[in-house]
Amino acid sequence: MTKPDIAAARREENIFAALREEIIAALVGQLPDLPAETLARIDVGPAREAAHGDATTNAAMVVAKAARAAPQAIAARLAGAFDGSALIARAEVAGPGFINLHLHADALRAVVGAVLRLGEAYGDCDLGQARAVNVEYVSANPTGPMHVGHCRGAVVGDVLANLLGKAGFVVTKEYYINDAGAQVAALAWASYWRYLQALGADLSAEDFDPQVPGGLQYQGDYLVAVGQTLADAHGASLAGPGVSVADPAVWFDIVREHAIARLMQGVREDLDLLGVRHDVFSSERALVEAGAADAAIGRLEAAGLIYEGVLEPPRGKLAEDWEPRAQTLFRATGFGDDVDRPLRKSDGSNTYFANDIAYHNDKMARGAALMIDVWGADHGGYVSRMQAAVRALSGEPGRLEVVLCQIVHVLREGVPVRMSKRAGSFITLRDMIEEVGRDAVRFTMVTRKSDAQMEFDLAAAVAQTKDNPVFYVQYAHARCRSVLRAAAAAGVVADAGAQLGSLAAEPELAVVRRLASWPRTVEGAAAAREPHRIAFYLYDLASDFHALWNRGRDEATMRFLQADHPTETAARVALVEAVATVIRSGLAVLGVAPVEEMR
Repeated sequence: MTKPDIAAARREENIFAALREEIIAALVGQLPDLPAETLARIDVGPAREAAHGDATTNAAMVVAKAARAAPQAIAARLAGAFDGSALIARAEVAGPGFINLHLHADALRAVVGAVLRLGEAYGDCDLGQARAVNVEYVSANPTGPMHVGHCRGAVVGDVLANLLGKAGFVVTKEYYINDAGAQVAALAWASYWRYLQALGADLSAEDFDPQVPGGLQYQGDYLVAVGQTLADAHGASLAGPGVSVADPAVWFDIVREHAIARLMQGVREDLDLLGVRHDVFSSERALVEAGAADAAIGRLEAAGLIYEGVLEPPRGKLAEDWEPRAQTLFRATGFGDDVDRPLRKSDGSNTYFANDIAYHNDKMARGAALMIDVWGADHGGYVSRMQAAVRALSGEPGRLEVVLCQIVHVLREGVPVRMSKRAGSFITLRDMIEEVGRDAVRFTMVTRKSDAQMEFDLAAAVAQTKDNPVFYVQYAHARCRSVLRAAAAAGVVADAGAQLGSLAAEPELAVVRRLASWPRTVEGAAAAREPHRIAFYLYDLASDFHALWNRGRDEATMRFLQADHPTETAARVALVEAVATVIRSGLAVLGVAPVEEMR
């Protein structure tokens, strides 16, 4: 491409980025000494109302302090600097110094052609600059089936990973198997109880519980199958002569490994039903047994960040209820945490924190330039210590980011849903998917910001109404496909080179403006790590398209296909194809299927 060709393509593919470049160039021409960090804060976005133009910028207000001038004065000078612009037809000063921008109609309409040329790659950007990012999510203890508590983090993590890939990052999706520690020990005991039952032992939970260290924690029916497969694989050898419940040395490791493998198989199957597929599964036990925790602690120790000390009582705990004792501590306070953190327990074994340090050190060693962990909100207190450890090991701030997901309350027509009989104490992910479908689960889980609590109403998730966002967006795509099938039958095919000048009615231009904001939406959502913005955008685009569809139903001149107006028909078919393309692009980020037709 020649330089003018490149500039034209840039304008069409990301019109707001092109506007920003033009505004900055005009500012630098007038105020050449503006600091780069000031210019970096300039934003150009869609105008709130069509009457205010196609775009608006805060440029004058951002640079006012550095320029030592009133924002309105800077805005007035800047507004007059766009004569001859291929993008900006006119600029108007508004309020305290905003500048509203009216674009040349042809420049705006050219977005339609850009979408058709690029297809679903329209909206891709180079924000990530091929930086390697590891997104770790779900990572549930392998102690039972996936449940609704895991679902939101699974969807948010998966959509965020997809979004970062579209924004130019090189993404690894990872699941950390917490297969070391007390929870999997409790799983082994519960599985052994079910194994003995499978052999015919008349053992109730009450009978078995006193023999279990810490009590029998897992009593759900899902472990019946684990006990049966143990019996199938080992017969009575784990309960024969010389083997007793009181002496688990013979059976414990075998049962634990079998139970973890069986339950992780179920986890993978449940995640597959949800459309979540990880690239890497990492084992906590494998890391520990390979000496990774001791190696990471050794690195911190070599840097002078480990010492033997006694902690103050935790906040809210009375001094008389606290037993002070010497511990191996990490100097977390030197890296932004509010207290130093223990790395070894009184028995000499590593804390969970020490193992997690080893895990994040391993991710960095495998090439992760950036790590994003998706956790439940109940782990919020753990964020500062983990970020402190990563900063200590890497020497870099911001190497680890954490996205927190609040709890989901499941309802049916406003009434809380009862627990699953099979699981015993929770609603399984499989139950939810089987009732409402994968697409409804995935889309609905990102219709709120992840750190906001949400209610998931099973009845609303399958309702065919405007209030059900997944239906509303899929219906828009189905309507697009209906128009395109009819157009193809009439011999009209969407063409990126179609003459678009007839797209002049406000409902048509509203759709074009929305299409123009897709690249900006992708980049902004990826930068903020906020995948819910994609769901919001798709709903707004669907709303604009449905409004255009309804206008055509009410007014014959606004119909998409008109045999006696071939130029207008070609332009409208191109617009419909562009809408369908962007909806598919957005749904691909969400992991939701586009629908060809609705019944």
